[in-house]
Amino acid sequence: MAGAGRPVPTCLLLGAAGGGKSLLARRLRQLSAEEGPAGLGEPPATLPTVGTNLTDLRLPRRATVRELGGCMGPIWASYYGECSALMFVVDAANPSQVSNSCVQLLSVLSAPQLAAVPVLVLFNKIDLPCYMSLAEMKSLFRMQDIVSCATQPVTMMETSARDGTGLADVLQWLRATLGDPR
Repeated sequence: MAGAGRPVPTCLLLGAAGGGKSLLARRLRQLSAEEGPAGLGEPPATLPTVGTNLTDLRLPRRATVRELGGCMGPIWASYYGECSALMFVVDAANPSQVSNSCVQLLSVLSAPQLAAVPVLVLFNKIDLPCYMSLAEMKSLFRMQDIVSCATQPVTMMETSARDGTGLADVLQWLRATLGDPR
């Protein structure tokens, strides 16, 4: 329950299986609680999400990240009505997943319920030696075309949930997007 009867804002966390959503959610929770990357430590083991995981963040206002497993893609739309923001994770180190991720992203951006919901596209796993750069990913996804056709604001960032790169910027985006800037 949020203070003064305000509902707790929810951010959906979507993307193909194996993109790093579970670790990303855990790292964001750690960072929002500990205020800094120093306490991240070794990444915990994760398993593919079947179903949904809820992670509470303090921005300092409480917000919930609802991660939906990549295998749940066909029913993601049933969760769109309750979200205030959306993060879409792409595995930047898996070229074979790019076309599938692009189709999923286009489907998400064209959903009527999300027409005004801010979207953050995260190109994750940039700590791996075989990752594609932001410029390469933007080109492969034709992000300029996608952003120009989208009705909602779309932001892109590079991240590594494993080593914490870019996660402070993700928290800053969440604070600004969910109405609690600092």
